[in-house]
Amino acid sequence: MPARTGEQFLKGLRGPRAVWVDGERIADVTDHPKLRGAAHALAEVYDLHHTHADTCLMPDPETGEPIPVSHMIPRSREDLARRHRALRQVAEYSVGLMGRTPDYMNVTYAGFAARLDEWGINGNEAGAERLVAYQKFLRRGDISLTHTIVQPTVDKATGDAPGPGNVHALRKISESEHGIVVRGARVLATLAPFADELAVYPAAPLPEGADAYALSFCVPMGAPGLKFVCRDSVSTGANRFDHPLSSRFDEQDAFVIFDDVEIPHDRVFIDANRTAYNTVMTTSWPPNIQQQTMVRASTKLDFAWALALRMAASINAADPETMRMIGEIWTYAEFTRSAVATAEAEARQWPGGLWTPSSGPLHALRATLPLWFPRVNEILRMIGSHNLFATPTAAQMADKELRPLIDKYLPGAKGMAAEERIRIFRLAWDFAGSALASRNEQYERFYLASSARNLMRHLAFTDRSRADPLVDRFLREPY
Repeated sequence: MPARTGEQFLKGLRGPRAVWVDGERIADVTDHPKLRGAAHALAEVYDLHHTHADTCLMPDPETGEPIPVSHMIPRSREDLARRHRALRQVAEYSVGLMGRTPDYMNVTYAGFAARLDEWGINGNEAGAERLVAYQKFLRRGDISLTHTIVQPTVDKATGDAPGPGNVHALRKISESEHGIVVRGARVLATLAPFADELAVYPAAPLPEGADAYALSFCVPMGAPGLKFVCRDSVSTGANRFDHPLSSRFDEQDAFVIFDDVEIPHDRVFIDANRTAYNTVMTTSWPPNIQQQTMVRASTKLDFAWALALRMAASINAADPETMRMIGEIWTYAEFTRSAVATAEAEARQWPGGLWTPSSGPLHALRATLPLWFPRVNEILRMIGSHNLFATPTAAQMADKELRPLIDKYLPGAKGMAAEERIRIFRLAWDFAGSALASRNEQYERFYLASSARNLMRHLAFTDRSRADPLVDRFLREPY
C-alpha cells in the first residue's frame, strides 16, 4: 500500500497489545488521556508526508507507489541531501522533541538492507535475505517501527553485555515449529505505545559463550507474551495554550518483557550467531542513523535559540550577559548545522552501494550534544527567571474579571500584549522546565550513550591521517 495517512496509522494502533501506563493496562492507546496527545501528533506526522509530498514522499523503487523518503537507500550525495530535507520536515513538526518518530527506524532498516554483505557474514546469508524482505514490508506498509536495544541493568559490575547464564537479558530459549522462542527483558522502547512492530537488534558486543543472546528480529506489538511497562506519563491535557508541547509530544518509553514470545522464522535476522551480532553495527550503521538524529538535534537547537530571543525581547532583556547566553545557544546550533553539512559533503560509499555521511563530525556531535542540551535548558531558565512562573492559564485568561487586570499588569515590553508574553513563557517552561522537559533532558544525555562514553571510545570512529603527520614532522626531523 502507499504511504499511510494519519487516520490509517491510528487505525493500525487499535489492535490488542499489552501496554501499562501508571499502573493501568491501556485498552486503546489512541484514546487514553495519557497517550492520546502523542498518538494524534504522530498521526499528524503521517499526514505531513502527504501535505509536503514533494519533500517527504518518493516512488517505491519496485512498485512505484509513494513511500516516505526516510525508507530510501541512499545511493549518492544527492540522495543524502534529499533525505536530509525530508528528515528536517518531520523534525520541525515537533521542533526536535520527538526523537523516535518512525523515520528513525525507517533510516535504520534502509541502512541494514543495503548491507547484505555485512549481515550475511559467518553463515548468516539466510538471515540477511530475510532482513531485506522485511525492509520491503516495512516501507510498503509504511509501518511504525520502534526498537529496544539495551539489556536490563541489574549489576553494572558485570558489564554492558550479558554473559552466559544471565537470566534477565533477552535470549533464545528454544526452537518451535514456526520459529524461535525468546525470554527476558530489554529497555528502552521509546514510542512503544505508538508502534505497529518492535525491532531487536545488536547492542554491546557479546562475550564468548553468550550465543543465545545474539539475536536480531522484528515482531508485531500484539504478539502473545510481549509486555510493555511504560514510565510515568508526562503528557498533559489537550489545552495547547497551557501546555503547547507536553500536550502532544510525550513519545513514551517502555521496559519490554518477553514472556516466552515466539518469533516466526521469517522475522529472525540473527539467530544465535555471535560473530554476526558483534559485527553488523560497527561500520555503516552509526553515520547512517546519525544523519536523522543530528538533523533533529539541529532543528531543536534552532528552536531553542529563537525561543531565547523571544523571551529576551518580551522583557527587553538586552544586557550583555543575556546576549552572551543567547549567543552560546547560537554557537551550539551553528556548530551542529555545520557538522551535519560537513558530514554530508564528505559522504562516502560502502560495499553494496550505500552512501552515508562521514562519521567523524557526527561522532563529535554524539559526544558533545549530551552536554549542550542540558546547558541550553539551564540558559532558558536563567533568562526566564521568575517570569516562567508568571504565566496565567487559558482558564484564567478567559475569566472576565481577571482578563482586564492581566492585560494591564502583565504586558510585555515595548507594547507587547500580555497574551503574547504569556505564551512565550509558557512555551519556554514546557521546553525547559516541565516534566516533559526533564524527560527530554535525560533522553538527550543518554540516548546515543553518554558524552563520557563516546569521548572514551572516540578512537574507534576517528581518522588520524591528517593529525599524525603534524606530530611526526617534529618527532622525525634530524638533530
